[in-house]
Amino acid sequence: MAPYASDDSTTAGEVDEQPSGRRKAARYVVPVTVIGVAAATIGLVPALADSGDPDLPKITAQQLIEKIAKSDVQHLSGTVKISTDLGLPNLGGLESGLLSGAAGQGEGGSSADPTAKLTELASGTHTLRVAADGPDRQKLSLLENAAEYSVIHNGKDVWGYDSKSNEVYHGTSSESPEHGKDQQPPAMPKDFAEEALKAVDDTTSVTVDGTAQVAGRDAYKLVVKPKQSGSTVGAISIAVDAKTGMPLKFTLTPASGGSAVVDVGFTKVGFARPAASTFDFTPPKGAKVTEEKDAGKGSEKAPGKAPGTTFDKGGAREHAPKAGEDFGKGLDGMKTIGEGWNAIATFDTGGEGVPSGGAGGDLGGFMDSLGDKVHGKFGSGTVFSTRLVNALITDDGKVYAGLVTKDALVKAADAGK
Repeated sequence: MAPYASDDSTTAGEVDEQPSGRRKAARYVVPVTVIGVAAATIGLVPALADSGDPDLPKITAQQLIEKIAKSDVQHLSGTVKISTDLGLPNLGGLESGLLSGAAGQGEGGSSADPTAKLTELASGTHTLRVAADGPDRQKLSLLENAAEYSVIHNGKDVWGYDSKSNEVYHGTSSESPEHGKDQQPPAMPKDFAEEALKAVDDTTSVTVDGTAQVAGRDAYKLVVKPKQSGSTVGAISIAVDAKTGMPLKFTLTPASGGSAVVDVGFTKVGFARPAASTFDFTPPKGAKVTEEKDAGKGSEKAPGKAPGTTFDKGGAREHAPKAGEDFGKGLDGMKTIGEGWNAIATFDTGGEGVPSGGAGGDLGGFMDSLGDKVHGKFGSGTVFSTRLVNALITDDGKVYAGLVTKDALVKAADAGK
């Protein structure tokens, strides 16, 4: 078990068509958006809505983490509210377009494909109905205005249904022993909590910050905070059900203050076994059905894999990346500089960076409006920022990104020269 600071502390104080320039610009902003969405799964901090603090037995942070690890809730049903505010630029629909494009939507696939549809959870506020009956049956429904989207995992079948377009997506579940995990979309408090706790090391303070009531359940509050300065992460708060050990709420607040970047929590939850019919699905009459094998997906994508998860065919990632570690997946040659919450991912695009100013024409001016021009020993580049993730793209095509300040990125780029 990694070391924890103040292990038994209970001090509350620790606690449609776009202009051509925009279409061209999207290819530059998409990597930043993808990094931002991925990073959000590593450091979400829950703003816990207390409705009376229950009197519970004292527990240390390490004991509470062990309680989470031992939790094995097989049956549940309830309602989850998820709010995400990464602070992406408001460009009249460009944000949603980038998120959809990052997930592969609009490339000949189905609007019912979970990989595309559930990317919507990366922005705004959404209400979900969820149900689970062990590793073989899960259902998540995204409730929208006069429409509903559902993804259902029932045995070997994975169904996605979009009532608005009357489209159905059908795939098959993974055959791995962990197949239940890779069917569960990363929309539950426990998904975010598991990712945050993987990042815990000796650069992290983990404390118990009293108790709360969430969805009518008594819970402990676990607070995870970087010890180092320079991180954009302020704190992560996880409300842990006192009886089952299951995370009920997860909130990430940025170091800059203000509202949470991500706030995911149950508003209603029960642990009775859902009716078997909950997971039955038959495509409605007249619906367009797209089979996974016909959807043009790459061979490397695990069947039925939920968007945004860090699980692959080999199972869950074992740890947060260490300094100098080669990711080995996604962008070739990606490595990390630094450790803990101040780790910076870096890779070389092999391109010429981002067009800027007069040299880039209208596109250059547009890109300048999205980012901040910076200079250093490395030369010059542009920093694109969200409320959590900053990314520096140098004029010679190198990228530095992390949950760190703009100054930290410039310093890392200078050190690379």
